[in-house]
Amino acid sequence: MQKIIKYTWCAAIIATLGLQSCKDDYLDKLSDNPNQVPVPTLNALLATSTYKIGNNNYLIGSIVAPYVQYTASPSANAAGDTYQAIDFSTTWDALYFAMADANEMKKLAVAQGSSEYKGVADVIIAYNLTLINDLWGDAPFSQAFDINNLKPKYDKQQEVYNQAIVLLDEAIAELAKTNATVKLAPTSDLIYGKTPATERANWLKMAYALKARLLNKISKTSSYNPAAVLAALSNSFTTNADDAGMATFKERNPWANVALSNSQQSLGGWLSEQFIDALNGKTFTVFDPRIEKITDKTVNNTYIGTVNGAGNRLPGANTTKDECYISSNSPWTSNTSPILIVTYAELKFIEAEAYFDTDKTKAYAAYLAGIGANMDKLTVSTTARDAYLANPVVSVGAADLTKDLIFKEKYIATYLNPEAWNDARRFDYKYKDFTLPVNFALPTFIRRLDYPQGERSKNGANVPADVARTTKLWWDQ
Repeated sequence: MQKIIKYTWCAAIIATLGLQSCKDDYLDKLSDNPNQVPVPTLNALLATSTYKIGNNNYLIGSIVAPYVQYTASPSANAAGDTYQAIDFSTTWDALYFAMADANEMKKLAVAQGSSEYKGVADVIIAYNLTLINDLWGDAPFSQAFDINNLKPKYDKQQEVYNQAIVLLDEAIAELAKTNATVKLAPTSDLIYGKTPATERANWLKMAYALKARLLNKISKTSSYNPAAVLAALSNSFTTNADDAGMATFKERNPWANVALSNSQQSLGGWLSEQFIDALNGKTFTVFDPRIEKITDKTVNNTYIGTVNGAGNRLPGANTTKDECYISSNSPWTSNTSPILIVTYAELKFIEAEAYFDTDKTKAYAAYLAGIGANMDKLTVSTTARDAYLANPVVSVGAADLTKDLIFKEKYIATYLNPEAWNDARRFDYKYKDFTLPVNFALPTFIRRLDYPQGERSKNGANVPADVARTTKLWWDQ
């Protein structure tokens, strides 16, 4: 694993909130340039770290999107669609670079007595560490940032999970304080900087949101504690306005870049038949108005997805636009749309799941609230929203609420979010009509990634032995 010894930064990060004039290489790589600042400021590290938490959300979201069949390749036998081995060394490095930046911010915050910066650093480290843990399982952490150890040991996957919980608890304790000697700089905070009056409080809510997500993820284990999940939720988001998202880009939202490239015949961002059929009325016999806010109709005035692994249904006609794609017209994937890290809507579905076995009335209320919140976020009209919520396929009543319904609605609400793969695995891919891709390379659904070749070349003695991509992580047993 690569180590970060020196960091550089661009004044443009602070000045423009955009990083448009800063290249990632300047933020990521070692440098001995005497003209560069050897020790960055808290503000610079905050800007860099909050940018990277959003960008890493996109990177992981793009990896898992075909696994949960949000997206599909126009080419048959595409590696992602069919669960083939892929080297994600760049992604691995991006996650560790982000943690290294946040770790430097944390050390500097401790030195300067800033509980706010320390708390935010803990949240950011915990989030990136969780992404590593969810993709690969065992991973370096306890020795990961020791500058004298270039070949850190791998901590066991459950230990990594526990450390993420510890980090979030530390963040909660720090962000609950109101007497920080150095307070967060709104102009450097790309997540909550636009609301300086509630900036610290919003980060505190986000810490609780991520903790609730982590506690809910172990629902298949004997350690699952719904009461602890609900306790975390009670201190977290209360409206869509609390959502954690990053909306500062070099050019545009990276999902919008995918849509733009597709429109210019550099094909990508095709939506899966599974996802489209869950919305267009085919799978669930109810038309979901969110589809109109997620994608555009085809040239045939319909909504049609692409079968994972099969490629375009009309070979050689990839430019016909007779399938649905990621759209730059969507509030989720437009040029200026935020990359959403965790949302109020997602938390309502977590609440519904946590209440399911003990209070169906509260579970049902949370389920409906999650749907409504997601529709409001996507700017679905009130009339269309209420009609969907009143449909008997959706409005089943508390007594007839099922986990299938909760997971189905959460699947739609977490469109393009990395958390969707965790849910798919927890749910054993039991979404209605969800099938293995055509030409799949594994005997069953994918459960984890191969360790990157870059890590094997740098830290091979410590990398775990080859583990099949069908091997379940500890919380997925």
